[in-house]
Amino acid sequence: MGNDFDEDHRGAPPESWAAPFRKALSLRGRLEARVKWYFVWARRFAASLADKPLRLATREDAEEFLSTLASSPGIAAWQVEQATDALTILLSSVFGQEWARTIRIPAPPAPPDVPLPKGDEPAERLRYAIRCRRYSVRTEESYVFWVSRFLAFCRDGGVEQDTDSVRAFLERLVMAKQMSASTQGLALNALVFYFKHVVGTPFGDLGEFQRSKRSRKLPVVLSREEVRRLLDAVETAYRLPVALMYGGGLRLMEVLRLRVKDIDLDRRQIAVRDGKGQKDRMTVFPERWRERLAVHLIEVRKIHARDLELGYAGTTFWPALERKYPGTPREWAWQYIFPASRLSVDPANGKTRRHHLHETALQRAVRFAARKADIAKPVGCHTMRHCFATHLLESGADIRTVQELLGHSDVSTTMIYTHVLNRPGLAVRSPEDL
Repeated sequence: MGNDFDEDHRGAPPESWAAPFRKALSLRGRLEARVKWYFVWARRFAASLADKPLRLATREDAEEFLSTLASSPGIAAWQVEQATDALTILLSSVFGQEWARTIRIPAPPAPPDVPLPKGDEPAERLRYAIRCRRYSVRTEESYVFWVSRFLAFCRDGGVEQDTDSVRAFLERLVMAKQMSASTQGLALNALVFYFKHVVGTPFGDLGEFQRSKRSRKLPVVLSREEVRRLLDAVETAYRLPVALMYGGGLRLMEVLRLRVKDIDLDRRQIAVRDGKGQKDRMTVFPERWRERLAVHLIEVRKIHARDLELGYAGTTFWPALERKYPGTPREWAWQYIFPASRLSVDPANGKTRRHHLHETALQRAVRFAARKADIAKPVGCHTMRHCFATHLLESGADIRTVQELLGHSDVSTTMIYTHVLNRPGLAVRSPEDL
């Protein structure tokens, strides 16, 4: 683009609107590194008006431009949001158009495999917006649940869906329902998404409101001997995934979603794809389970071969990627390492596939093994991840290394494990033993 961001599309001098626009962006706290892109969207909008001056732009002009942008190939949702923000600031702050403060972000076009909403119910429109952004099924169900509760709260109380009602709803969760900080935060995230992508108008600053106090809890950590007892007590069919959760620090769904291509036995690495926060990372593979995994994969390959002989569609796969590579779901490299014992029918297209092992089966196996091993601690699948981090730190591993292996964005999250270490300064003896 060069240095022409401060010029109007008709060659007008910079002071016609560029200088006030830059000042407005600065006052709104927009990062200097992104200012040039705000000028890009402003110039493209000005070009779409043909001979009409920017000061005479109407709401219809802005919404038509944004709708065209949203349906353009190669334009991501965040770019549409950025363009909407640019037009809002330009038209409201520079040209004094009050209507520009309520410009709505257009919904992205529906992918071919996402059905259009059948009605105008908020829940249907919410599901549509979530599926267009490829959020997980768990996120969809959670957001629909909390938005439905909020709408019922507004309907029963006869109040409008605005900032005040959001604040009142969140406070009610704490004061009347005694819900935790994480639950209140989840409800807030759902409402932020609903107002931004369904209503089209963010509800703004909530100000001060009653928040649930977030308690600081230490993770439950087993000793190395307790981990060995637990692994010995786990049923044979579930022992390997539990061992990988401990040996690689994997979350429950991360280990279940592992595919054959994600494990490199030669380099002793596990590639975690689309982990929490849609982040990829590499972690270690426990060498002592190498032979057990090799034997397991032989059995899995036999199951896969039988599925192919019967003409099944293979493993579950991303719809858009399957349209591009139709045969990929049947390839060995993409099969789940821990497949389900039963086949399932994909509701989107009616194809028979083999999903991964269900998480509840692994959760029950771990709880049963803890009771069988007589471990008097609340043990779950995530406990194995806690043990991985703590035992690494106990053995002298650098906390930054552990942070990378766990996939934590902030080292302060990893620091929680230093509170359960038996190290000088923490290994304080009771005065009764002195």
